[in-house]
Amino acid sequence: MRRRLLTAVAAAVAAGLALAGAVTVVTPAPAEAAPLTSVLVFSKTAGFRHSSIAPGIAAIRQLGTANGFTVTATEDAAAFSTGNLGQYQAVVFLNTTGDVLNAGQQSAFESYIAAGGGYVGVHAAADTEYDWPWYGGLAGAYFASHPATQQATIRVEDRGNVSTSHLGPTWTRTDEWYNYRTNPRSRVKVLASLDESSYSGGSMGDHPITWCQNYGGGRAWYTGLGHTDESYSDPFFARMLLGGIRIAAGAAPADCRPESGYTALFDGTQATFGQWRQAGPGGFTLADGTLTSFGGMGLLWYPVRTFGNYSLKVDWMMPGDDNGGIFIGFPDPQGDPWRPVDAGHEIQIDATDGDPSRTTGGVYSFSAPNATIRDAALNPPGSWNTYEIGVHGQRVEVWLNGVKVNDYTSSRDIANGYIGLQNDGAGLDISYRNVRIRTDGPSQPPATDLARGKPVTATSVEPNSPHVAANAVDGNSGTRWGSAYGDPQSITVDLGASYPLNRVRLNWETAYGRAYQIQVSPNNSSWTQVYATTTGDGGVDDVPVSANGRYLRITGTQRATQWGYSLWDLNVYGG
Repeated sequence: MRRRLLTAVAAAVAAGLALAGAVTVVTPAPAEAAPLTSVLVFSKTAGFRHSSIAPGIAAIRQLGTANGFTVTATEDAAAFSTGNLGQYQAVVFLNTTGDVLNAGQQSAFESYIAAGGGYVGVHAAADTEYDWPWYGGLAGAYFASHPATQQATIRVEDRGNVSTSHLGPTWTRTDEWYNYRTNPRSRVKVLASLDESSYSGGSMGDHPITWCQNYGGGRAWYTGLGHTDESYSDPFFARMLLGGIRIAAGAAPADCRPESGYTALFDGTQATFGQWRQAGPGGFTLADGTLTSFGGMGLLWYPVRTFGNYSLKVDWMMPGDDNGGIFIGFPDPQGDPWRPVDAGHEIQIDATDGDPSRTTGGVYSFSAPNATIRDAALNPPGSWNTYEIGVHGQRVEVWLNGVKVNDYTSSRDIANGYIGLQNDGAGLDISYRNVRIRTDGPSQPPATDLARGKPVTATSVEPNSPHVAANAVDGNSGTRWGSAYGDPQSITVDLGASYPLNRVRLNWETAYGRAYQIQVSPNNSSWTQVYATTTGDGGVDDVPVSANGRYLRITGTQRATQWGYSLWDLNVYGG
């Protein structure tokens, strides 16, 4: 967020920053991403030999020519000496097979990785060195089997990673699809996986196909693609391979930590986008699984529930010197995007503000990031980056591309609140992808919404409007039920069976109930009141209840406005 635009350039800011007392300095700092200058391609085979090795070498040479790095190609294992390997930032195992290194060469390669070197494995690199467990860990998994070459659909799981950010949510292509002896997901960051329903012969179920990891002091990136000659003339594959080489070489920051247990709040689909709500001017367009801002200053917030004790991950990209941010720990904004500014915190995205706490990685106006660490971890404008924001009580921790850049203890009441994505203003463009969250302990996500898609009736519908009762339980926070302009009114949902109920969530539109009751019934005729209020103030009412019933009814007895009762969402939890 910017309250005013500043003209300071990023280099001047980085050079002039002095960390304020509010900042916790995070050490050690990662090495500055060095320009990629030299890569070794190793293609020795002691088993099956792929005809695609020659096209692969040619393709990597072309990538080197176009991107300013030299490529040395060899099948001579003598290249694996401590003195020789040190000149390369990454070593590409291109369709190697079988036992290709002796004990001394293996030791030299282990030392190279331990000293910060990089490994890229392509396709049959997983069909290599079965008797060398360290190598199996580096590659991530060993080859088990494969069906005939055929077309399949790839699910791109990480569209913030430099090797996969250019791909769409799915990618359909023809290749030879390996099954692996083990699933590497718990040890690596899976970037893409196979949809086994899209082809014949997959045997893993959950089927990672491209991944990266930090391993033994260095970095590793592997893809199971690359069997066919045609792969190496595919510009999408070539760009993915270039990204993998840059990650392994340390030339492009990437979060390669394993990721599990996260729930998608926005997964690139209209269905998940529809659960978010815009507060304030401007908004976001959705295309290619990506939210892109326009206008502002506004906030796209997730009204389904509040969160406490969590890790929030968001992929983001700014095309230039633009501006945005992730908001955490705020109450219902009730249409005002400045309420989260005043009550929660913004994790800032902005390269060039004169206040260090208002630059990328900062807790806006409260805590500056460690600029040295941040600058080393940051991908440049036009590239995707990933935030992880940890909130535990009042403590806020920020990771940028897997590197911790900020650690701040807040005095604000942020332990439980909503989250949101900022659109700062016209010309301050930012895009977001893949918003996901993992909660700890008592803040685990709620049970399934028992009311979603269930039969619902209401005493009335706003005259000449499409605001029917079913809109309140359709899972789309952009549609609503609106009643006639009179009291009393009610809306009743049939849950289909009797359930123990523990929570009712009402997401009111501008026309809300000042006084209303929540009632349950086993038969839609005898009712028990479980909650009542005469001081409703609109927004989101998240009401704990303790009841059993098949039917649940909201009965309004006093409107807060001249209009009727209007609910975006009626959610019922329990089970």
